[in-house]
Amino acid sequence: MTTFERNTWLGSPRAKVFPFFSDAMNLQALTPDWVHLQVLTPAPIQVRQGTTIEYKMRIRGFPFYWQSEITVWEPISRFIDEQRRGPYKVWIHEHRFEDRDGGTLATDRVTYATAGGRFVERIIVGAQLRRIFDYREQRLKEMFGSYATGP
Repeated sequence: MTTFERNTWLGSPRAKVFPFFSDAMNLQALTPDWVHLQVLTPAPIQVRQGTTIEYKMRIRGFPFYWQSEITVWEPISRFIDEQRRGPYKVWIHEHRFEDRDGGTLATDRVTYATAGGRFVERIIVGAQLRRIFDYREQRLKEMFGSYATGP
């Protein structure tokens, strides 16, 4: 298992930030075009514990279908989505939100395992994950006026 964590300070209160992150349709705005992410579950999606959401994406020319389930739902503090079907052996993504310095510290903590083991994780998956979260960080800066810390 590998863990990736990114902390981003956002210049808005949790009451504004949490609803943005918990709206599955906003994931497309936070994902680079080269991932070709599409949310397949029809909107509006009522997100709560037990909600499943389906996606389609294409990475390096390979199509992937992804189904995630919300396993923890604690508005406006945190939620966890876990892959039920998709390209990873394990994918657990915790989203945490804390009041910090007049805004919100948003933390993404992803614990994952790849089908190809450590070699595939180091050479391909880890680099792609960092690129995706770098893009996400940039988009959040544009939307909320933020700075970020992490790998």
